[in-house]
Amino acid sequence: MRDVAALVKRAAAEGFTRGEIVSLLRAEGEAAALLFASADRLRAEVFGPVVHLRALIEFSNYCRNNCLYCGLRRGNRILRRYRMPPEEIVALARRAAGHGFRTVVLQAGEDPYYTPSLLAGVVREVKRLGVQVALSVGELARADYALLREAGADRYLLRHETADPSLFAGLKPDTSFKRRCRCLRWLKELGFETGAGPMVGLPGQTIASLADDILLMRDLGVAMAGIGPFVPHPSTPLATAAPGSVFLTMKVLAVTRLCLPLTNLPATTAVGAAAAGGREAALRCGANVVMPDITPLRYRQLYEIYPGKWRVDPREGSFARWQEYLKLLGRTAV
Repeated sequence: MRDVAALVKRAAAEGFTRGEIVSLLRAEGEAAALLFASADRLRAEVFGPVVHLRALIEFSNYCRNNCLYCGLRRGNRILRRYRMPPEEIVALARRAAGHGFRTVVLQAGEDPYYTPSLLAGVVREVKRLGVQVALSVGELARADYALLREAGADRYLLRHETADPSLFAGLKPDTSFKRRCRCLRWLKELGFETGAGPMVGLPGQTIASLADDILLMRDLGVAMAGIGPFVPHPSTPLATAAPGSVFLTMKVLAVTRLCLPLTNLPATTAVGAAAAGGREAALRCGANVVMPDITPLRYRQLYEIYPGKWRVDPREGSFARWQEYLKLLGRTAV
């Protein structure tokens, strides 16, 4: 525990080495509690009581990729697919803005139906509502990212999933770790507030590779880090794999907060699906963002990246209900 206290004390001045990050990720008992409390204290110093609520619209569950862990993979023949028409996406964003959301997140599988020009048109319409627009639609050409940026997109989330190139190659056969990092650097160059993030507990992942995930995000200077546990899906090749540890996920979240004080850290839906009260726990370990899902239920239950995702929280879709709940936690929703 004394080692954790000493590391935390000098983190802001010197930063952590890879070995020190590994040590923190191995913390147990009182040492882990100290780690969580230190991350929460730093979150409070930087952001105060503010929690950013960002409305999530999942507009297509088609995907051209065959990632081994994802329920949207093209090889999943059981999943019923959907696509929202552009006007429905804009209507949902308008409703979100009317309810008080200041950011709308447009997310989908890598669906070629939504060409960059079509997406750019949607972004322009949503921007007219006076909100920030975040996108999460996967890997594109640099020129396509530039088009979306010119249309007004403010943020882009492209999770890297793992910084271990070999593990990445085995899990994501349609791309490569090198290409993923190139896309992330393009997004940064184009002026997006760029988000990345790992999945915790992937089969074959090590504590050392999780340390590399944190160092990669520090190297990229990400504006947001989406960190969640691996949740096995029954219609994927990893159906029988053990789920990721929520406790380890919280430690990755807390160490990321200490390494990246200014970075926005969501309390992800995945931690809520993996454990009751998971998102609330994440908010006590350094998280400062929640992304309520405002996707209509008829679609939401089909956006099954992992099982149980759409059942996570009865507050989903409601700015006011999250605002009331966060007030009980001593937080202020914006």
